[in-house]
Amino acid sequence: MRRLLTTIVLLFCGLAATAAQAQGVTLPASERIVLDNGVVLILNEKDDVPLIAVDILLRGGALADPDGKEGVSSLLASLLEKGAGDRDSAEFAEAVAAVGGRLSARANQESINVWGNFLSRDADLMVELVADMLIRPTLDAAEFERLRGRQANFILAAKDSDPGQLMPIYAEAFLFGDHPYASSINGSESSLEAIEHSDVLDYYEQHIGADRMIVAVSGDFDPAGMRVSLEAAFGEWRQATGELPTVAAAEPQEGTRVLLIDKPGATQTYFWIGNLGVARSFPQRADLNLANTVFGGRFTSMLNTALRVESGLTYGAGSRLSRNLQPGSVGISSYTETSTTVEAIDMALGVLATLHAEGIGEEMVRSARNYILGQFPDNLETASQLADQFAQLEFYGLGSDYIDGYGDAISAVTPESVAAVIDAVYPKEGDLVFVLLGDAEQIRESVQKYGPVTEHSITEPSFAIGD
Repeated sequence: MRRLLTTIVLLFCGLAATAAQAQGVTLPASERIVLDNGVVLILNEKDDVPLIAVDILLRGGALADPDGKEGVSSLLASLLEKGAGDRDSAEFAEAVAAVGGRLSARANQESINVWGNFLSRDADLMVELVADMLIRPTLDAAEFERLRGRQANFILAAKDSDPGQLMPIYAEAFLFGDHPYASSINGSESSLEAIEHSDVLDYYEQHIGADRMIVAVSGDFDPAGMRVSLEAAFGEWRQATGELPTVAAAEPQEGTRVLLIDKPGATQTYFWIGNLGVARSFPQRADLNLANTVFGGRFTSMLNTALRVESGLTYGAGSRLSRNLQPGSVGISSYTETSTTVEAIDMALGVLATLHAEGIGEEMVRSARNYILGQFPDNLETASQLADQFAQLEFYGLGSDYIDGYGDAISAVTPESVAAVIDAVYPKEGDLVFVLLGDAEQIRESVQKYGPVTEHSITEPSFAIGD
């Protein structure tokens, strides 16, 4: 018993020390430079280990995909890795691998992201490869055909064996409707079939350029030398020729409605329940993160405890917030056996109702605070994490106080302040969007109680409802 008490005391002291440490976490110093052509450079010297990381964001992303050709930006991002400058695809990959580096690209909803990690001694090679990727990409037609086919096959495979991977896509499509956030970043079977190699070339010409680019570098390097290298690499680069896409905020859903995606013979029902959430700039971020941690953001969350631990209806349940330049979605997601579909959904709705009615008590606030503060410093340790953080802050127009004040803001959360955020952000029972994927014949009648039902077959080649 004495040993157990000692362990508990040491654990408590450790959590308290971690919390105190997190309150003192601040973003390290950096230098911000804007080149004449619009490129934004952010340089953060971090010389504790001989590593260097680069994180690049190019504004636009999937928002710039042509109508009916969703997935162009994703294909372009993949092609950036497949040869550039004087190197073909194999030679480019070998140049990175030979020095133990990593260099990748992907499309997001509002940007294309290129990031890499190298030893400090290979900084010049890193800049050379990144510049080749962006300024001199091969964009090979044969590679395009291969990547397009792979992307389509991934969707088909997910529909067949792991449809849960597609639930966020269906949810965003149904929630946002005609809004640009409804489109799938990686496209659909129908949109991928419509994309031609020329579409990728056009996207590159119109939406990849100096005025769209943020370059954040963190690690063991000489800031003056790195600035010279980056200016030499990107200072004369052209600007994008197309107009930067922007979007207005979507309207939250009023009332309830249900999308039922039919997968005949499915033994499980996947479900998502939610509505419009908040943007990345939401000022009460600390209260919201704490609320989501308790509600559905960790194993001991309210949702997972109710649906998995206590009832055994699922192997996992949680809640997720998508925060973009404009408000994204907030939703509950889980899955259960077909026969317990209604029971599981009703239980999730009950947990949501409890969140609104009872809020989060002081003991749970304290537990979640320690959980968050215990993880927070670890997210700002490596050069890769810092480069990503600097790029994200610049992209979303957020200041250093977004990081510097976070520990104090988490520590200041109270049951009263978090209750106000719960009321403002989490949807209430009368205003919910339901997305269900399962055997429609087995659950069609029982799920009509949640609202008007729209049916969509999983075999449809588009995620857009009604196409």
